[in-house]
Amino acid sequence: MEPNLPKIPINWPKPRIEVEEMRGYTAPLEGRRNLLRLDFNENTIGPSPLVVEALRRIPANHISIYPEYNQLTEAVINSLNSSPLAVNLKPQQIGLFNGVDAAIHAIFHSFGDRGDALLTTTPTFGYYSPCAQMQGMQIIAIPYVGKNFDFPLKQIRLSLLENKPRLLLICNPNNPTGSKLTADKIIKLAELAPQTLIVVDELYEAFTGDSVLPIVDFNSLPNLLILRSLSKTAGLAGLRIGFAIGNSNIINRVNRVKGPYDINSFAVTAALAALKDQAYVDAYVTEVLRARDWLKAKLKINGVRHHVGGGNYLLIWPKNAPSNINNSLKKEKILVRDMAGKDLIDGSLRVSIGTTDQMKIFWEAFKKAESI
Repeated sequence: MEPNLPKIPINWPKPRIEVEEMRGYTAPLEGRRNLLRLDFNENTIGPSPLVVEALRRIPANHISIYPEYNQLTEAVINSLNSSPLAVNLKPQQIGLFNGVDAAIHAIFHSFGDRGDALLTTTPTFGYYSPCAQMQGMQIIAIPYVGKNFDFPLKQIRLSLLENKPRLLLICNPNNPTGSKLTADKIIKLAELAPQTLIVVDELYEAFTGDSVLPIVDFNSLPNLLILRSLSKTAGLAGLRIGFAIGNSNIINRVNRVKGPYDINSFAVTAALAALKDQAYVDAYVTEVLRARDWLKAKLKINGVRHHVGGGNYLLIWPKNAPSNINNSLKKEKILVRDMAGKDLIDGSLRVSIGTTDQMKIFWEAFKKAESI
């Protein structure tokens, strides 16, 4: 047994003041397996069978090789350029990242500086603020408007002109409110504020269908950057694949601050297979929209306050305490997200939308908890 030694103050390397003072973004991600996961807007049925088969076929000796990315870049380009709303992108206009979170992080490292301003909305995705704080940036968060949580377009325009922020982050459709801003209005914001890098987080665009990509010219609007992912629709959240799409000069700068091998080979393999099965993604999106309409009708008929916008999620205000409803659902092995403390939506639950059968399971458990 070691002797009782006097406690001696330990001098340890101090982090930057911004890191010391910031609050990190954390999420309750542990212990969620084998449950009906309606809490993080994930794909609720898993990826295409082509993805599973491709992962199984990875040779053992390939695990010891650093990943290669050119083929994936080409596949992303081909997928976007062959979509119904075709675009004409070049490989140098695509950045590959270990999830969109890593892309957001890299954007702030590239363009955010101490004393600069981040302009965004509230409530919105919680990771934007910590990224701004770690760079020492000022955060200007403008609330959504009214009972339908309309995008605060007038206030955003005024702030762009008056504050000249370095970055404007728009989650479109917004998580968690589902608020949407049309592509043409986003283009006009970019034209209004050429000094501001306007980042449009389009992770949920597939459930809304109003992307900026088909109408943007990145040569004339180099201050517009689009974020996409294979997490929500293709079911690759656990493998982390995200894209930044924009002017080649902007992509070049954002790429400079990421690691050379941030995306692992398994993720590359899965993404290549997922991009080959667009029909699977389209069918899943169609089913989610059908299920969303089904649940919306049930909520309306039973007089449950709710809000439905874009995205694969909606907000519900239960009559009973949200924490009690949340706990009751957990006992039924169903997870939802409590919005306690969130601007404008305190008292609500965010419910991710899966298949119609999954939403029927949720509805029966919710009715029981609410005594409907």
